[in-house]
Amino acid sequence: MFMVKKYINKCASERNMKKNMLYFQDIISHPNKNPQYFQGVLQLRNPNEELINFIRNQFNNNSRAWIAKEESLKTGIDLYISSNKFLLALGKKLKKSFKGELKVSARLHTKNRLTSKDVYRVTVLFRLS
Repeated sequence: MFMVKKYINKCASERNMKKNMLYFQDIISHPNKNPQYFQGVLQLRNPNEELINFIRNQFNNNSRAWIAKEESLKTGIDLYISSNKFLLALGKKLKKSFKGELKVSARLHTKNRLTSKDVYRVTVLFRLS
């Protein structure tokens, strides 16, 4: 009887551990769910309506990334985006779909406290020709 009880407790603790690991992975992949949080910047220079509509459609199709802030400049638009992975993929799609120049740069933002990995903010510049 004692062995069975010990085995059941062990299984229950393993399930809780797996649940906790999934919870922590979710926290790491979404460090802040604040709508103003951003990981990278998409800089659009000389944009037209077709390009802006293309970008808006990409965000409508993706639920994990959002536009945190939008700044209008004389030469174009800066979009602050919540996901670096989505931003890099979007940059590749823009280069493939439109004629223009693509530049990608990254700068060190901070270090993750849980994993001790460096966290970068990516800037993607797309200049439409």
